[in-house]
Amino acid sequence: MAVDSWTRKLRSAVSSTLVSLRSTTAGSAHAKSKLVGILAFEIASLMSKLLHLWRSLSDARLHHLRQHAISLRGLRKIVSDDASFLLGLARAELIESLRLVAAAVSGLAARCADPGLRRFGICFMEFAESGSDPHRWAMSWKEMDAKAKRMDHHVSTTAALYREMERLSETEEAMRKQAHSGDGDDGAALRQTLFCQEQRVKCLKASSLWGRSFDGITHLLARSAFTVLFRINHEFGHLSSSPCKLQVPPPIPRRHSCSAIVHPSADLPPESFPSTTRKQQELGFFEANAAALRPPADTLGAAAMSLHYANIILLLDKMIKAPRLIPFDAKHGLYAMLPASLRALLRARLRGVGRNPAAGDAALAGKWRTAMARIISWLSPLAHNTVRWQADRSLEQRWGVTVPRTDVLLLQTLWFAGREKTEAAIAELLVGLNYVWRFEMELKTEGATSFSAEESHLRG
Repeated sequence: MAVDSWTRKLRSAVSSTLVSLRSTTAGSAHAKSKLVGILAFEIASLMSKLLHLWRSLSDARLHHLRQHAISLRGLRKIVSDDASFLLGLARAELIESLRLVAAAVSGLAARCADPGLRRFGICFMEFAESGSDPHRWAMSWKEMDAKAKRMDHHVSTTAALYREMERLSETEEAMRKQAHSGDGDDGAALRQTLFCQEQRVKCLKASSLWGRSFDGITHLLARSAFTVLFRINHEFGHLSSSPCKLQVPPPIPRRHSCSAIVHPSADLPPESFPSTTRKQQELGFFEANAAALRPPADTLGAAAMSLHYANIILLLDKMIKAPRLIPFDAKHGLYAMLPASLRALLRARLRGVGRNPAAGDAALAGKWRTAMARIISWLSPLAHNTVRWQADRSLEQRWGVTVPRTDVLLLQTLWFAGREKTEAAIAELLVGLNYVWRFEMELKTEGATSFSAEESHLRG
């Protein structure tokens, strides 16, 4: 009896232990099997941005940045002619874009079952500040390239799922309308279409981010963010005094005369920059980076006028190419666009050359055309870049476009351009255009007068 009693107790204990183990295993499996679900579309957007940043750091893109992008004549004339400073601005913009993505990843990581992932935000800050990576989340370039291919697949299948779900929603709406109207002619066809679309959606949910492990995908995002930051510091580390802390570019000095802008053949002395302030050095990594992107007070960006000046420059570009076709009221429209400071500068410039200086001088008109072509050749690329950069950000805000359509960086726009220098160049264009336009009108009038005289002679 004692043996039977002991046996029963043993069986009961084993049974209780097995039940407990099954419960624990089921709970653990549930935690691990938590799927991405509806967050697939948000995560796909973050993946796209990380991929865009990673590819911006490819050898080919970086070579183009160093050899071509920062060598734009316009940048050297009205922003800075210091290559290290311009590269520092490029790095600051890349880091700021990554910071925004990492903040979103941190929000996702807070929902993870893995306690290590839940600390992603703290770990990312520590990695930025000191290079500490206890989880070894930063990957090698080769491994990241392999992960990028996998992420591309995730993004494409999730985009396909989104499109298919939209079609399914449209079909369901058509079914409801058909049921409400009582017209059963197309009912069978709609039901068949609905069934096929439901099956496609089901398959895509299984193969896209929707059906992936939430912790697993968040882990991939976390490692990618670490790797992108590591790559940025690796490629631009020569600009900073330490491998991790960001060196903040100092304010842009504004000391070139206006004549140096409109006469590009003159030799320009190199820009000199003051040393980084102690206050900037005491800032955290991302705070210092944000300070680097804050335009100085004497720039178009600080005045929130970069896009407006870009539109003025592009309109001038069109007029310079065909001054004879400029209608009289278009000049008034252009003048109305000019800010007060630019109007004052233009009036002073016109007083300096006279309002109608030798309007019939063809040689002088030719010199003005050459001067305008020279100025607009380096000024218009910055204006075009400004419009493209702004269009990309507007699309992202309005429609949620995941990545920019262009590779234009903020430093390649008029954002950091000195207002005084830019206005001097625009004023020179306006003075030249005014003279050439008057010259063309005079030729047109003389031609009309000559034609009338010849016609009268023939009639007589």
